[in-house]
Amino acid sequence: MKDIEILFENKPGQLALMGKTLGESDISLEGGGVFQTGNSSIAHFLVEEADRAKVELAKAGIKVTKISNVIIQKLRQDIPGQLGVFCKELADANVNILTQYSDHSNQLIVVVDNYEKGKQVSEKWMKKWWNNEDYII
Repeated sequence: MKDIEILFENKPGQLALMGKTLGESDISLEGGGVFQTGNSSIAHFLVEEADRAKVELAKAGIKVTKISNVIIQKLRQDIPGQLGVFCKELADANVNILTQYSDHSNQLIVVVDNYEKGKQVSEKWMKKWWNNEDYII
């Protein structure tokens, strides 16, 4: 899975065109969102075939500005504060979060400035929080 970053004009129909284009190309969106920033909007979506999505969207006049690796992290929903604790661990490792959203399976999707270091934090997190059911914040 990869994150595609898209720059939209801030006008009606842009998201509809993106969704229609990807749907007709049999490319599924697995999570994401769109955020307005003045005269444009920035979208981030999780897709399995990012390079193909970029090509198909370009044919429709939609510009993918960036393709990024993602950290897919499952948080413990039974323990409040998981988002803050996980993000603090990334910060303590000097990893900056560039984009964050959820996928359709309620997993945290994170694009970071240092993917390899962020991946190490994520792997450590999984061992700490998912291998020890009795751990409490």
